Order: sequence, then C-alpha cells, then structure tokens
Amino acid sequence: MDRFDAMQAFARVVESGSFTKAAHTLHMSRTTVTQLVQQLEARLRVRLLHRTTRRVQVTADGAAYYQRVARLLADLEDAETSLSTAAAAPRGRLRVDVPSPLARLILIPALPAFHALYPDIQIHLGVSDRRVDLVGDNVDCVVRGGTITNPSLIARQVGDLVLGVYAAPVYLQRAGTPPHPQALQGAQHHTVGFLWERTGQPLPIAMRRGEEQVHIQGHYWCAVDDGNAYLAAGLAGMGVLWLPDYMATGPVAAGDLVHLFSDWQMEPLPLFVAYPPHRHVSAKLRVFIDWVAALLAQQAPVVAAGSRILL
Repeated sequence: MDRFDAMQAFARVVESGSFTKAAHTLHMSRTTVTQLVQQLEARLRVRLLHRTTRRVQVTADGAAYYQRVARLLADLEDAETSLSTAAAAPRGRLRVDVPSPLARLILIPALPAFHALYPDIQIHLGVSDRRVDLVGDNVDCVVRGGTITNPSLIARQVGDLVLGVYAAPVYLQRAGTPPHPQALQGAQHHTVGFLWERTGQPLPIAMRRGEEQVHIQGHYWCAVDDGNAYLAAGLAGMGVLWLPDYMATGPVAAGDLVHLFSDWQMEPLPLFVAYPPHRHVSAKLRVFIDWVAALLAQQAPVVAAGSRILL
C-alpha cells in the first residue's frame, strides 16, 4: 500500500462523500479507491468510514484522522509549491466555472493577458449558471453572483454588478413604454423569467427611488436558466429584462435595448470567487483569484456590502 495514495483517496472520499466521485477526481477506478481505504483502515485498525448502499459517512475516528491528513496533504503541497521555481512560475491545470455572460463578455477576452503572465497554467473553463459540486466535479473555484449560502465554502467578494431594467425597441413598440415599474405587474407587459438554480423560480426584484420602493415579480411566458439565453430572449422582444450594466452596454449602444426607469435604483448583485475549505490554495489558484479580483475591480467595482439575492 502506498500510504500517500491511501491518505489522498481517503481524504477525497470524505470531501466528496462518494467513492465514485473520489475515484473520478483522482483518475482511479472505484475499486482501487475502495481498496486503498480498506488497506488504510487495516493498517490503522480502526473503521474510518461507514458505508451503506446510498451514502458514505465518516466515523468519529475517521473525522479526527481526516483533520490530520488534510493538514499533512496541504503541507506537502505547500512544500512543493514553495520551491523557488514553482513560486516564480505557477503551473498546472486550473478548473474554473463561471456564468456564461461573464465568461463571454469579460473573462475570456481578458484571458490572453492572464496567459501572458502565467503561460504554464492551463485553464479548464466551465461556462454555466448551474450549481457546481466543487469537490465532486473536481473544480478549483467558481465565480458566482449573489450571496453565498453554502457555509462549507470559502468566498471572496471580487465585485458588484450594477443592475438596470431594459427592453428591446420591438417590445416597446408592441406593448408601450411602461411609465412606472409597477406597470410591469399589469397584464399589458411581460418580463423574461430567469430561473435561479437554487429555487428553480424567477425572483422578485426590488427597486427604489428616494423613499419610494416597489417589488416587481412580473408576468412571463418564457423563463430560461442561462444568462446568454436570457439576454437573447430580451433582444427578441419577449419581455422586459433586469440586466447587469456590463451585459447591457453593447446592446444599448447598438440601439438593440432601451434603458427603462433610469431614475430608479436596484441593489447591486455581489460577485464572489468561492472554493472548498479543505482545498489548499495553491500558487496557481492564488494568482488566478487575485487576477480575477483585479479584473473585476475595473469592470464591476465593489459598491455595496452584499445582496439579499440568494444562490
């Protein structure tokens, strides 16, 4: 038995809650991971995991052992990355997941500059608005908008998205320009629904003007779960949109969208980089997070402490 492989397999099973997921992230067979954990238990003469047909649960001894193993593995990676060559030139594969509009309009256009700084880092970029299992999917970090409600994640706020209300000229010609946000509650107008992954439902939007405040749910006949599809639906005249400024700037300049209710404000949507608490922040992950924070400080600087929108 290779003790390092066995400890790594055990730690990954604890973090992912599954032998199958652990095997996938370690590029091993499930049988190999199972055997490594069994051999580790035989060597230690304790049961580290309770196994059932549906789940894997760590024992009290296993939890205590995991805390020591996690620190040991982190220290080992620290020792490797602290070498002068590794510290000077972070390298390796980095798995990142970001929302599709942010990837298309901000992140991907700037990635050549990141590559010029760190040519030995290989980016595997997942582009989605879905909830990601960081450990199970072996993702190093995610960029997400809204309040991070998962207490097991470490999150760093890297920006705020200023929001506005927009509609396509073709929609306004058909339905008329709403004179007040409350008009969007009437039967004359439609919105485009955005299905938040956490709830599967569009969320009401709060708007304020001085002391006046309204909450708009709106009526929709089409709802989507992807940011690019959401924008496309609005451009097609399917309804009114709530958009971050960075998504609306180009279409407004081209005359494809019209900004509504410019004297009203919406609470900014915070952007976070989140990563698992037991994953060592390697040099490659650290420089990527710092680079994203600097990029978004220019594109979407932090202007608020947080948001009530939950993801």
